[in-house]
Amino acid sequence: MTTLSSGFARARRWLRDHPLAFDATLAFCTLVAMICGSFTDSGDGHGPPAFGARTPELFSVLLMTLTAAALVLRRRRPMQVLAVTAALAAVEYVLVDPPAPVVMSTVIALYTVASRTDRPTTWRVGLLTMGGLTAAAMVFGSTPWYSQENFGVFAWTGLASAAGDAVRSRRAFVDAIRERAERAERTREEEARRRVAEERLRIARDLHDVVAHHIALVNVQAGVAAHVMDKRPDQAKEALAHVRDASRSALNELRVTVGLLRQQGDPEAPTEPAPGLAVLGELVTTFRNAGLPVEVACADRDRLPAAVDLAAYRVIQEALTNVRKHAGAGAKAEVSVVRVGATAEVTVLDNGRGSAGRRPGTGPGGGTGPDGGGPGDGDGLDSGGHGLVGMRERVTALGGALTAGPRYGGGFRVHAILPVEARTGEPDRPGTAGGTGLRR
Repeated sequence: MTTLSSGFARARRWLRDHPLAFDATLAFCTLVAMICGSFTDSGDGHGPPAFGARTPELFSVLLMTLTAAALVLRRRRPMQVLAVTAALAAVEYVLVDPPAPVVMSTVIALYTVASRTDRPTTWRVGLLTMGGLTAAAMVFGSTPWYSQENFGVFAWTGLASAAGDAVRSRRAFVDAIRERAERAERTREEEARRRVAEERLRIARDLHDVVAHHIALVNVQAGVAAHVMDKRPDQAKEALAHVRDASRSALNELRVTVGLLRQQGDPEAPTEPAPGLAVLGELVTTFRNAGLPVEVACADRDRLPAAVDLAAYRVIQEALTNVRKHAGAGAKAEVSVVRVGATAEVTVLDNGRGSAGRRPGTGPGGGTGPDGGGPGDGDGLDSGGHGLVGMRERVTALGGALTAGPRYGGGFRVHAILPVEARTGEPDRPGTAGGTGLRR
C-alpha cells in the first residue's frame, strides 16, 4: 500500500512539473470517456442506460477527436479552446441525432476559463456557453425540449463555471496569505535591524556624552601635572586631584549609563575593566548562586590575545544569561574553551526546554528570530532579542564565526570560533588573557 501511494505521489509531482503532459493525459482520458458515452443509449428515460445499444457516426468521432485535441492547449489558449469546443459541440447538436457527448470537452474548457480569469468574465462567458449549448440541444434535438439530457447540458456547464470560479478564488486567497506572510517576515527582519541600528546609535551617543568631556579634562590636567611636577609640586598635586575627580565622575556616569541598558534579572557584571577568562570562575559562580548549574572545562593552553580573551568571555556571559532567563526550571549548562590550532573554540550548551517568559518569536515549539536564531524546541537562547546579534558581531569583528541553534533532543548550542591572532592587533593583556587554564 505504501509503495502504491508513493508511486501516485511521484506521478502527481511529475505531472505538476510538466503541465503540457498533464493536459495531454487529460485530453486522452476525455476522448475515451466521450467515445464510451457515445455507445450508450439512455432509452426513453425510464430504464438504466444501455451500453452498446448504438454506434457513433464517423463524423461524431471526428468531432470528439478534434475537441479532445484542443484541450491540450487549454492552459495556453483558454478562450480559444473554449470557443472551438463549444462551436463543435453546437455543430454536433445541430447535425447529429442522437448527439455524441462532445459537450464534455466544452465543460472542461469552461472550467479552465473560469479558474484563470476574473469573476465578471466567468459570468459572461459561462452564461453565453450555457445558454447557447442548451438552446441548441433543445431546438435541434429529437427529444422534447424539457428532457433531462437538455437540462443536463445546462447543469454541467453551470457546474463547470462555479467550480472554476471557486478554484480561482481559493488560489487567490492562498496566494494572498502567502504574500502577507512573506511581507510580514520581511517587515519583521527590517524592524529588528532598524532597532539594532538605533540602539547602537543611542549607546554610542550616550557613551560619547559621558566620556568625551571627562577624558578631555583628564588629558589636560594630566598634561599640567606632568609639566609642573618638578617645579611646582603643589600645583601638580592639585591637577592630579582634578584628574581623580574627573575620572571618578566618568566612572559614575558610565555606571549609570550601562545600568540603564541592563535588564532586570541580569547578573552583576564584574567591575574590573575589560574582563577575560581569568575571571571566568567568578562569572560562573554568580550563575551558580542564581540557581543555574554550570560545568566548565577549559584546556591548558597558551594565553589568548586580549581582544580574543574578552570576546570569549562576553560570548560565555551572554549565552549563560540567556540560558538562565529562558531555558526553564531544571536546566543545566556546560561551558568549554579549547585551543584548536590557530583558533580558540568556545562552546556553551544547555538542556533547557523553554519557559513561559520567553520573548516573542521563540515559543517552546519553535520560531525564528530576526537575528539568526533557528527554530527551537525549547532552546535556551534569547533568539527573539538582540543577544545573538551582539555575540555574532563581536566574533565576526575579530575574523571568527559564531553558530547558534537547537540541539537534537532539546536545548540549545552556541559555538564560537575565534582566531588567536585577532584582527584588531591589540597587545596581550597579562592580567586577563591567561585564563584558559581554568578547570572545573
